[in-house]
Amino acid sequence: MPSPCSCMSFNPETRRLSIGLDNGTISEFILSEDYNKMTLVKSYQAHQSRVIMILFVLEMEWVLSTGQDKHFTWHCSESGQRLGGYRTSAGACGLQFDVETRHVFVGDHSGQVTILKLEQESCSLVTTFKGHTGGVTALCWDPIQRVLFSGSSDHSIIMWDIGGRKGTAIELQGHNDKVQSLSYAHHTRQLISCGADGGIVVWNMDVERQETPEWLDSDSCQKCDQPFFWNFKQMWDSKKIGLRQHHCRKCGKAVCGKCSSKRSSIPLMGFEFEVRVCDSCHESITDEERAPTATFHDSKHNIVHVHFDATRGWLLTSGTDKVIKLWDMTPVVS
Repeated sequence: MPSPCSCMSFNPETRRLSIGLDNGTISEFILSEDYNKMTLVKSYQAHQSRVIMILFVLEMEWVLSTGQDKHFTWHCSESGQRLGGYRTSAGACGLQFDVETRHVFVGDHSGQVTILKLEQESCSLVTTFKGHTGGVTALCWDPIQRVLFSGSSDHSIIMWDIGGRKGTAIELQGHNDKVQSLSYAHHTRQLISCGADGGIVVWNMDVERQETPEWLDSDSCQKCDQPFFWNFKQMWDSKKIGLRQHHCRKCGKAVCGKCSSKRSSIPLMGFEFEVRVCDSCHESITDEERAPTATFHDSKHNIVHVHFDATRGWLLTSGTDKVIKLWDMTPVVS
């Protein structure tokens, strides 16, 4: 290759291998039936700098790509002709496509997800949304339930209900480091997330999940009315020392440490680990509501890349330890 390879996309049906390079070029090869030979079909300059992601869409004969030049582009895989492009707010590292509606989802380093409607030679901006405090590191689209999952360097996953058109966003907290990959098993409605912490988490998405509440603002504890440390007037009037502000993860109220001394997991809200809750919410959470909706597995290496084969139930992980591991996921995804 004329430049180091940065990403690739393989289509088994056509045996077409698309490879993105550091110099912005995309090279396309056709592999022989016995996989012992690869023939270069064409190369084209897709970006001004490193290609980050490639997605080949067989139904449209399109090659979608994102680059470090902050551009999303798509080309005709037959002619190599550039069909269009769009400049994102930051470098994009998440890319998904819905064949039915021709919508493309682009997640970038600023934490924003952009939805574009693609035509044969033009694209239009549908909407943008942002829910992560870190950059988007992975995207996964479920065309059946019409939901988009986004993973981030902020350790969280958000499920965006695109098809419901109500703006519902469900948060999932199950990693201690950035989320590296997301895969979805449509037949069982389970999400598989892998993180840099080495964790493989299998989420049951066939449950009625709840949105996390927005955090409320207040100058005093919304439980005991004690002033927070910036509320000088109330501190002076009541002759009391100001307290530090916390938030209950279940109701979103601003509370002091004394009124939120307990911890609890709230799996239906995506909190598989114990989080801060106010005392009254802690009493209201039942044992049924504490029942986990995810299973946790230790891969014992810092996961960098993942591929999930849904038909066989196999998961392939590669890590910074230079080891590739193959997992039989059928005991947990079946």
